[in-house]
Amino acid sequence: MPAKKTTVGQIAPEVLAYTAGKDIQLDLQLVRADCIGSAAHVKMLARMPVKPAIITAAECKMVLRELVKIMDSAERGKFKITPSDQDVHLAVERTLTKALGDVGKKVHTGRSRNDQVAVDLRLYAREQLSEIMTATVDLVDVLVKMGRKHQGVPMVGRTHMQKAMPSSVGLWSTAFAEGLLDDLALLRTAYDLNNRSPLGSAAGYGVPLPIDRAFTARTLGFSAPVHNVAYAVNARGKLESIILSACSQVMITLSRIAQDLMLYTMPEFAYFTLPEAYGTGSSIMPNKNNPDVMELMRAKSSVVLGHAMTSANIVNGAPTGYNRDLQETKEPFLEGLSVTLSSLRILAPCLSQTEVNKEALLSGFSPDVFATDRAIELVGEGMPFRDAYHYVKTNLDELETVDPVKAIRHKNHEGTTGGLDFVGYAEQTRAARKSIKSESRRVDRAIAKLFV
Repeated sequence: MPAKKTTVGQIAPEVLAYTAGKDIQLDLQLVRADCIGSAAHVKMLARMPVKPAIITAAECKMVLRELVKIMDSAERGKFKITPSDQDVHLAVERTLTKALGDVGKKVHTGRSRNDQVAVDLRLYAREQLSEIMTATVDLVDVLVKMGRKHQGVPMVGRTHMQKAMPSSVGLWSTAFAEGLLDDLALLRTAYDLNNRSPLGSAAGYGVPLPIDRAFTARTLGFSAPVHNVAYAVNARGKLESIILSACSQVMITLSRIAQDLMLYTMPEFAYFTLPEAYGTGSSIMPNKNNPDVMELMRAKSSVVLGHAMTSANIVNGAPTGYNRDLQETKEPFLEGLSVTLSSLRILAPCLSQTEVNKEALLSGFSPDVFATDRAIELVGEGMPFRDAYHYVKTNLDELETVDPVKAIRHKNHEGTTGGLDFVGYAEQTRAARKSIKSESRRVDRAIAKLFV
């Protein structure tokens, strides 16, 4: 078959299909980001101190109007990326050129698709990370509320999945809340690393024009440019793996919650009851309501972990500069962000509607659960620990009348069943939510000014 004409030359159809890969579909998620990045670039070109002007103020306004139209078209599902376009960048350029003629052809001055895709992914990731952080705080709130409500409900604590020591629903749920707060710190670090602009690095070596990278960074709401233009390209893939690694830590926490819920909702335990709407039935067994959401969440955790490793492996041996290998990081990156956000958003309402079955939790206790506590009590009465250990081990029957409720109240030092700091948890989530909202408003204001 004859080669197909594209914006960047004649390409054999089979080569075009192979190299474009899934970008034609995936890049539809990046249309808005590409238009925003293009708007900042064009505004910078229009104010560049060169004569004749590369793009005049009037031409800049024309481009901005067309970019808004493209975003509206994409929002309505009307914008198309053709095989000849290869990706969103050339599709947007083609559309601008069709509408504006030579003005559209000027837009790509001083930039490469390398820094375009880099800025698109950073803009998209910034928005997604903001939503992921918000959803993480939402889930922390659910877990803390669950813990506060049921802080006095005893629950058998386990090690090696065997009965160990007295615990509580409050301790169980806030343990995961605290874990998510740590995960949130990793997400924020990933957000900060992502929140720098690669725009103006072009193919990774800059251009012989007086471009203003600080202006485009500021206009896009980034904290600063990625200073070294070569690193702006080298960061591709590495940054994706950093973000996905942070997301994978969230998913690990969610997976462990899901695993516990699958165990503790088994009829043999019946500690918790999941809301019926969050299960699915069997095609043959009328009695079934399966915890499919939890099973999928456990599996999706491995998927996100795999995506983080895929991104890291792709750039692991890459030489300096742009290499087409990086295209293969896009799909796992976009999917990893999507999976993390959807998992958080489905677990929060599920947990908020989960029933805690106090009687079943109490019935799970047996005398051996109180053995360690009793040994420590004997030490407090003057008996050497190892003697107390062996005494309790051979006299477990003495513990048959221990009250689980009193046992969990008895431990009141910091972080125990009777010493949980719910005020502290609330302060942390409130501060996190305020910070996320403030940053989101700042970014929204910056983007809104772009098209004024």
